[in-house]
Amino acid sequence: MSSEPMCLACGMQYAGPRDDCPVCEDERQYVPAAGQRWTDLATLRESRSYRPRVQEQGPGIVGVGSDPKFAIGQRALLVRAESGNFLWDCAAYLDDALVAKITELGGLTGIAISHPHYYTTMVEWARAFDVPVYLHEDDQQWIGRPDPSIKLWSGATLDVADDLRLLNLGVHFAGGTVLHWPAGENGRGALLSGDIVQVVPDRTHVGFMYSYPNLIPERPSVVRRAAELLEPYRFEAIYGAWWDAVVRSDGHEVVQRSARRYLAHALETL
Repeated sequence: MSSEPMCLACGMQYAGPRDDCPVCEDERQYVPAAGQRWTDLATLRESRSYRPRVQEQGPGIVGVGSDPKFAIGQRALLVRAESGNFLWDCAAYLDDALVAKITELGGLTGIAISHPHYYTTMVEWARAFDVPVYLHEDDQQWIGRPDPSIKLWSGATLDVADDLRLLNLGVHFAGGTVLHWPAGENGRGALLSGDIVQVVPDRTHVGFMYSYPNLIPERPSVVRRAAELLEPYRFEAIYGAWWDAVVRSDGHEVVQRSARRYLAHALETL
């Protein structure tokens, strides 16, 4: 595993030593009170403080992460589609044991990431499984470690397989992306949303934010466009960024209902 520097706060891996982490310095994230601190995958592995966590999250969807959590703490999702295993989002921690577990499940055909906070060690993942990483070009500036495995795409949609489609909603980041799997939930459809459509404790609704830790709401025009883009797609479940953060039923209506509520509150304050 690489010794390239990683931010302890957000997990972003950079191509070489630096004093600043642009992801943390952006208003959507934050520099911890203790200041910017650094580590690398080799150090994390040698510490033996982290163990791979691979756990089913739903039909044909396997959560992938570490115990305890590292940095922001998101877990990735392995989609066991008919076209092959596809990794949605990226967990910052990776070691040989985790590579072996995913290999036992059939490996990967590709990776796509919802937004820059989860870019983390994407190059390590791409190299470990010899697959491309799909990122929206609107977030190109946030790539901390350029690599030929990174494939930039543009526009509103990209089919990464016959049965998997990326949609650029633009929430949270300009390139904020979700993944639609029509065959998910036994044919009723699944939406994998990261932080772009945020699964919240009240599973009858979802959230839309520009910054989650700093509580900056997303612009109404962006939320309206996101709801319009998702309207034609059918999905029963919504899989968020955290362990067991899943809307299990009526996902399409949950999104549309939540957008209507958000816009009603946002426009009332203008």
